Amino acid sequence: MSGNDMMAHSLTLEQKTAFAFVGMLLVFLGLLIVRCFRILLDPYSSMPSSNWADGIEGLEKGTCVVTTITGLSMSAICTNGVVRGGGAYYLISRSLGPEFGGSIGLIFAFANAVAVSMYVVGFAETVVDLLKDHDAIMVDELNDIRIIGCITVVLLLAISVAGMEWEAKAQIILLIILLVAIANVFVGTFIPTTADKNSKGIFNYNSKVFLENFKPDFREGATFFSVFAIFFPAATGILAGANISGDLKDPQGAIPKGTLLAILITGVTYLGVALCVSATVVRDATGNLTDLIIPGAGPPPNCTGPAIAACELGYDFSSCAVKKCDFGLLNNNQVMTLVSGFGPLIIAGTFSATLSSALASLVSAPKVFQALCKDNIYKILHFFAKGHGKNNEPIRGYVLTFLISVAFILIGNLNTIAPIISNFFLASYALINFSCFHASYAKSPGWRPGYKYYNMWLSLLGALLCCVVMFVINWWAALLTYGIEILLYVYVTVKKPDVNWGSSTQAVTFVSAVSNALSLSGVEDHVKNFRPQILALTGSARTRPALLDLAHSFTKNYGLCLTCEVFVGPRSEALEEMNAGMEKNQLWLRKTKRKAFYAAVACDNFRDGTESLLQASGLGRMKPNILMLGFKRNWKTAGSEAVQSYVGILHDAFDFEYGTAMMRMNEGLDVSHIVEAEEEMLKAAKEQQALDNEMMQNGGKARGLFRKSRNSSQQVLTNQRYSSRVSVCAPPPAQVAKMNEKLLEASAQFKKKQPKGTIDVWWLFDDGGLTLLLPYILTTRKKWKDSKLRIFIAGEPGRSELNKQEMKSLLQKFRINCIDINVIDDIHIQPRTESLKKLDDMIEPFRLREQSKDAAQAEAMRKEYPWKITDEELSTFEEKTNLQIRLNELLQENSKSANLIIVSMPIARKESVSDFLYMAWLDILTKDLPPTLLIRGNHKSVLTFYS
Repeated sequence: MSGNDMMAHSLTLEQKTAFAFVGMLLVFLGLLIVRCFRILLDPYSSMPSSNWADGIEGLEKGTCVVTTITGLSMSAICTNGVVRGGGAYYLISRSLGPEFGGSIGLIFAFANAVAVSMYVVGFAETVVDLLKDHDAIMVDELNDIRIIGCITVVLLLAISVAGMEWEAKAQIILLIILLVAIANVFVGTFIPTTADKNSKGIFNYNSKVFLENFKPDFREGATFFSVFAIFFPAATGILAGANISGDLKDPQGAIPKGTLLAILITGVTYLGVALCVSATVVRDATGNLTDLIIPGAGPPPNCTGPAIAACELGYDFSSCAVKKCDFGLLNNNQVMTLVSGFGPLIIAGTFSATLSSALASLVSAPKVFQALCKDNIYKILHFFAKGHGKNNEPIRGYVLTFLISVAFILIGNLNTIAPIISNFFLASYALINFSCFHASYAKSPGWRPGYKYYNMWLSLLGALLCCVVMFVINWWAALLTYGIEILLYVYVTVKKPDVNWGSSTQAVTFVSAVSNALSLSGVEDHVKNFRPQILALTGSARTRPALLDLAHSFTKNYGLCLTCEVFVGPRSEALEEMNAGMEKNQLWLRKTKRKAFYAAVACDNFRDGTESLLQASGLGRMKPNILMLGFKRNWKTAGSEAVQSYVGILHDAFDFEYGTAMMRMNEGLDVSHIVEAEEEMLKAAKEQQALDNEMMQNGGKARGLFRKSRNSSQQVLTNQRYSSRVSVCAPPPAQVAKMNEKLLEASAQFKKKQPKGTIDVWWLFDDGGLTLLLPYILTTRKKWKDSKLRIFIAGEPGRSELNKQEMKSLLQKFRINCIDINVIDDIHIQPRTESLKKLDDMIEPFRLREQSKDAAQAEAMRKEYPWKITDEELSTFEEKTNLQIRLNELLQENSKSANLIIVSMPIARKESVSDFLYMAWLDILTKDLPPTLLIRGNHKSVLTFYS
């Protein structure tokens, strides 16, 4: 057989083994479900209570199903990368994210702390039983349990604090004692019984005893699941290895092997002990040597029901049907001691099992809690993150676990504590299973577990099974557990911890987003579903916050907002700067709760970069349809190339069928110099801190390196603060500070709630309705709810009332409410002389004035200065120029007190209107006004009459 054939044969055998294993689990699950229904429908379910032995086979199968599925899921997660300290918390948080991990981490750590008390109470109960047998009770049974429990947990705490080496040595000793005790039970079942043991219900192997015990007999209101709740904590040790993952040499290999082997060995051991004991001990026995059946006299009339097997073996225990007996599986908690070959070894085994489990939980809880606190998800708990010694022992966590354990030990009742722990551990198991399912479902390339024998649907079944069992065990405790989880989940979600663990939640979000985007691509556009999707040229996300805030107001819950930046310069430098700012800008958007995306391109010039953004931004139907930018305030000093580039961007936007929106504020929009100054101040503060630290280390003497660095940064800060960005001739520092203060106040204007006032809409051209839709969207925002719409339209003299009624009817059909409609019928009259002079002064530096020259000189000037405004152009567009001046006069008269003015943007015909004349139109139109937004749609309808 070739090597390849052997490998294929080996893989086939492994696959068969895996399928057989899964099939066995499904059979166990089926048996559990059948048993559950039988118990729920059993008419004897209200009979008196059973103890641990009742239905032990069913409990074992149910527990094996839950723990085995969880073990498989945990093995898959553990082999998908390096596992650090934190156990179940680490597995869940790195798979599902901090929201799920943070909520279950606290619950799981608390469950382990409570488990310490449960195991210690179990140990104390055994000790008290011994004291009772020897009449050595100190106070009373309950208080003796409390006293012994508190002393025991103090001793266990001392071992735990001593370090993992001492804990490991103690566990080995306890394991040896436990193994000997288990072997002692099996040996004892084969030793011939005495008359004394027979009177206490203990016999040698007998099929009739086994068959009698095989059927359920729950008593005193107990059910399968109430007993399961008490039994289940015996199986919670499967996470012990994961909980100390940070202390393991090879957690990826050790955790799957150790966990699954532990489940197999303990499952076989539990089942073996249950079968052996149930085949040798009857449920009820009196312990009286005289309760014999006389040979030949026949069985007594009361020898029915659960007493039949004992009767056939010559003992009459029928009196147990009318009064409670002290012996038998259902009555004697120390029955294992009587069955075994040497009773004291069972006591030692009980001590070993309880103390070993208590010690494991006492070590696990602080380490899980420490890992949670280190991640700083709950900042108030960061105090417990500190470790001590070479192994980083969580001493503070040990003390907290000790206090929780003592508090629950004072309850002193094992049956009260066990269901609480069962719910908490089942919740943890449910999320481990769901983590495995979720990671598999996300189909992330990063999900590559080394352990292949798991199934995502089996993991989902395990998660559902855990949830169902929680409610069946104790519905109110399950609701309380989930309530706590939800509250913690919401808390972490609101706080948004600054962590990124590549969780499967992120992967599923990505898959869902791609799927939805693809689905959307198959749907044709419709006017009813138009959404404003804005590409905002803001530069760095922080440098024009007012423009970004207004764009965000238009798109929040309605559409898409992209804040874009073009890096101009040599490719290597531009790319380096762009890549450095990508994450920083997106993080700033998230922290400031601006729902927008940041996009950037590197290009040789600004217009080409913007053209790339206009063509390539977006995904499928989620593509921008509106370009939003700030007014170029420095157009008079920027130079012809910069102005041509700026106006060219507007032409490009219309060519690519974008709507266009231009924002102007008197104070300006650009706060980049203030942002840079803040960054320099932060840098200086960090250097000052470093200097202070260095002085502390050197006895108050700072090194020259720090002094030099500090002085350098302060010099940069001074230069930056008084940068000449404000104007060519910088005003005195006091004036600069005042201007910056006004600029900062204006930049935050649209971030805060707007005062009572109006949004004045000057709808002068039919552009498809965009100039009406955007202001309507603003009125739906909380910040703008006190701002009402006023509509201004151009009308004809003598038809004002008719124009007003027509506009009112149109707005009603569009379902847009406004408080007033104003018809301006004197829009085309000549502007005032002083207004005309303002424009003349504005354009004077850019006029060619060729008419005062001869033809040859005029032609030479046109070739030398093709960007200048000619006399012919001014004459041709005199009417349109006067319209912009007149509009400014009307805006000054009617909208000077508005919160926001929205005006239809004038359009410059390409290659007909020079760039400087067009900029003069925009400047004179919006000069000395409140915040003004010029809008022009691309003549595609965005409003419709029809439903």
